[in-house]
Amino acid sequence: MSKKFPIIAVTGSSGAGTSTVKRALEQIFLRVGARAAFVEGDSFHRYDRLEMRRQLDLAQQEGRNLSHFGPEGNLFDRQLALFRSWGRDGTGMRRRYVHDETEAVLYGSDPGTFTDWEPLEEGADLLFYEGLHGGLVTDEFDMASEVDLLIGVAPTINLEWIQKIARDTAERGYQPHDVMDTIHRRMYDYMHYILPQFEHTHINFQRIPLVDTSNPFMVRSIPTADQSQVLIHFLKEQPSIEYKLQLKGLIEGSFLTGINTLIIPGGKMTYAMELILAQRVFELMARRSE
Repeated sequence: MSKKFPIIAVTGSSGAGTSTVKRALEQIFLRVGARAAFVEGDSFHRYDRLEMRRQLDLAQQEGRNLSHFGPEGNLFDRQLALFRSWGRDGTGMRRRYVHDETEAVLYGSDPGTFTDWEPLEEGADLLFYEGLHGGLVTDEFDMASEVDLLIGVAPTINLEWIQKIARDTAERGYQPHDVMDTIHRRMYDYMHYILPQFEHTHINFQRIPLVDTSNPFMVRSIPTADQSQVLIHFLKEQPSIEYKLQLKGLIEGSFLTGINTLIIPGGKMTYAMELILAQRVFELMARRSE
């Protein structure tokens, strides 16, 4: 962690909804005047799209486990090096993964490939990471200890799968059965490298559907915000009772289910994020001048 060069990370599985938190934080950065250097977790995948397919076929033939959730599919050393160099002196190297044709035009590389590694822009106040491994802790790599504000996004698992299937079929051109195969193949790495991160987060946001999602592979549409509730759990730097009661009063329809757990209507999620995270970002910015 670093007072002068803080890191904010949003971590969660594929399809969890980390982009919702990203959008909320982008508005907060504008409001408090924070300049953020953005880094996507996809940029630390080890293989581009075509090579990953080849490696998956090879791993299947050899009986090995390989996924974007685990160490074999990622450059954890490059990610940790970035976190450490940023915390030390506000520098670091990043690249981008090009997801689609729109990004291909923006970054000048084909979809499914990486851009070249390049230095982060100068003058940023903080590093913002969004991806799969912002809070990863293993015997060899400890990302969580480098992060000043670690936010977990963990919808109920059936909802997470529904969101992933909907995104990958609508936006990335996959067939539903291909997405289901991916979910199954990733399960070991999901249990060992994704779920344990939520022990290290400062705040977790978990969306809970209020409609039947008992078989996520048969659900044809993502439950709407009004068909959901959101559980907010404070794990580290737990706020006072007075603060939590104040939040409850500010968010209509919310209630406490535990000393550090607040339930809010799904439609209030962005509003709640802005209330809670704006204060945390402001504190990190104020600490830079101490």
